[in-house]
Amino acid sequence: MNLLINKTALITGGSDGIGFAIATAFAEQGANLILIGRDREKLGYREKLLKQYDITVLSIPADISNKDSLSEIVEQVRTKNIKIDIIVNNAGIARFIPFLNTDIPTLDYHLNLNVKAPYLLTQAFLDDLIQSRGNVINISSYFSRRMLPDRPSTAYSMTKGAIESFTKALAFELGPHGVRVNAIAPGTVATPQVESNMERLDRKEKDRFNSMIKSIYPLQTIGEPKDIANMAVFLASDQAKWVTGGIFPVDGGLTTN
Repeated sequence: MNLLINKTALITGGSDGIGFAIATAFAEQGANLILIGRDREKLGYREKLLKQYDITVLSIPADISNKDSLSEIVEQVRTKNIKIDIIVNNAGIARFIPFLNTDIPTLDYHLNLNVKAPYLLTQAFLDDLIQSRGNVINISSYFSRRMLPDRPSTAYSMTKGAIESFTKALAFELGPHGVRVNAIAPGTVATPQVESNMERLDRKEKDRFNSMIKSIYPLQTIGEPKDIANMAVFLASDQAKWVTGGIFPVDGGLTTN
């Protein structure tokens, strides 16, 4: 099925991990794409891969933690006369630092990338979303409601809690305009970053990690980026036309306990 045919989706953090998985799943469903990411070379490579789906792909290198970059993104999209139907606010940062050691630059970085960027980017393309009766998908995290030992997460958890409140408040405000707003809260997902972190563990640490996964995840496994992408396709499509203001855990049951 082409659930997203003739739609254009803007995806931040679209060149890697969950963002690229969502981009691929959207492309498979016929959506044209705007990919935002910091790595110009990686974006170019991903753009070539996605064009095999016979869609239009525009990649824009940008660090959206800098508000000036947001203006540049809007200008590039407007210059090409592209209208946005779907926004996926995926880009984010997670640094697990004890509360006492979290300095102002670290806190600001989390707030700028995880909260302000989704807020301002969505605001910038609001007219498009209203005209198309489009939708927004925010990527949250289980860390908004579930903490783990040895993972001090005050800055990160605060921002993900904020993005979930933003999701509900914006859904309430934009519902009368026909714009839907939802969030996905993934559990641990086997992204390149997670896999890289795993490779640095010694045998004992890996065994402890695998034991923890079997203990705290009812499905006893971590997820794949495609698991998040499948939910994003549903939420972006008309199959979810009466779904808004939802926070959807895709976490192998982690937040059931």
